[in-house]
Amino acid sequence: MVFLQSLTKADLSEQLFPISLQLLERKLRRDTERTPELQASLETKARSQAKYRAKQIFHWVYQRYVTDWDQMSDLSKELREWAKVNLPIFRLSERIARQASDGTYKFLWELSDKKTIESVIIPAALQEKESEEEVRDALMENNKRFSGREIAEKKDFLDLNSDHWARLTACISSQVGCAMGCKFCLTGIQGLDRHLGIHEIVTQVHELRMRAPITNIVFMGMGEPLHNLDHVSKACQILLDEDGLNFSKRKVTVSTSGIVPAIDELGRRVDVSLAISLNGSNDEQRSLVMPVNKRWPIAELLDACRRYPLGSHRRITFEYVMLAGINDSLEDAGRLVKLIRGIPSKVNLIPFNEHSGAEFKRPSDDTIRKFQKFLMERKVVATVRISRGRDILAACGQLRSIFGTARGTEKHKDWKELPVVQELI
Repeated sequence: MVFLQSLTKADLSEQLFPISLQLLERKLRRDTERTPELQASLETKARSQAKYRAKQIFHWVYQRYVTDWDQMSDLSKELREWAKVNLPIFRLSERIARQASDGTYKFLWELSDKKTIESVIIPAALQEKESEEEVRDALMENNKRFSGREIAEKKDFLDLNSDHWARLTACISSQVGCAMGCKFCLTGIQGLDRHLGIHEIVTQVHELRMRAPITNIVFMGMGEPLHNLDHVSKACQILLDEDGLNFSKRKVTVSTSGIVPAIDELGRRVDVSLAISLNGSNDEQRSLVMPVNKRWPIAELLDACRRYPLGSHRRITFEYVMLAGINDSLEDAGRLVKLIRGIPSKVNLIPFNEHSGAEFKRPSDDTIRKFQKFLMERKVVATVRISRGRDILAACGQLRSIFGTARGTEKHKDWKELPVVQELI
């Protein structure tokens, strides 16, 4: 079955060509002579109409958020009936939504095969709110307590349509589980179940956009995006299409653990921002926590970063999960400075987000501050990621499917069956 959201605008135009030609042929009088010239003219007109209809449909679905073919009033009835059969519009079933004390939302979606994935809406700092106390007071307005609790009705959500938010970032998944096996990541412990289809990736963003004015997309949820390159790159085309979800190329970021050939291919296929999950200052250290480094060591990974096509004023983000006693020393910081020298980049320091069964610990705040200061004193742009949604396991490295368990163990088997709260057809 081909879902509408699996198709780029060009793909959709190709799908619409046969029915467009058929509808034009029906309008001809029965006694009309079917000459080669007439057939060529009809085909030219049908291709033009198909291209126009594809643009109309993209506007209806991705910009007007209409998911019922019957409501697309400027499409002919014949085309709508054909589309219902041949181009169903995919929807995700929302199993549960939770909101953290900092305003972060985590959604658990059920797929057609009953597998589940998670995606997150991360609000930026409140505008015109300068202190942490003001932010916290705003989030707890009217004495509402959101921390880790289930959201039953839309009115219970903190208003994401408010102009107080500087930006809203959607963190989306590209796979059910992940095959990379990074030891600090809860998704990696789960293992890989399957790739997500183009329609499943795009629909995450579409569903979140129907709930809030999403401004940024990061492929940092469940899965290794470049392990599913074909589907991720096509999904990015739809996200960037001006008639589609219309995100800026600066606002869509694909993160990878370091699949070097796929980094090169991503740069050839689509113009998006790149983030590298580095997490180590030498190969021995990185291989300890990231098995992918044994196949593509740091030197090869950084060479791929140097080849990646960047527009003006754009940088590669190096994500560096800080693990106490593993990669958080000033010696590590010194090696990191040397590694990324000459690459337009910034470093995003991510203090480890602990979870049940984790074998690592979060460094102290003092260690994190000293590490950041060391980098900045050496002209490296370095930020410390504020871990959002930790109280609902929505922070970096904490996502996974509800059905997942640690590979062959009971270490993380802590989920309970949850009801479907929104069944969509």
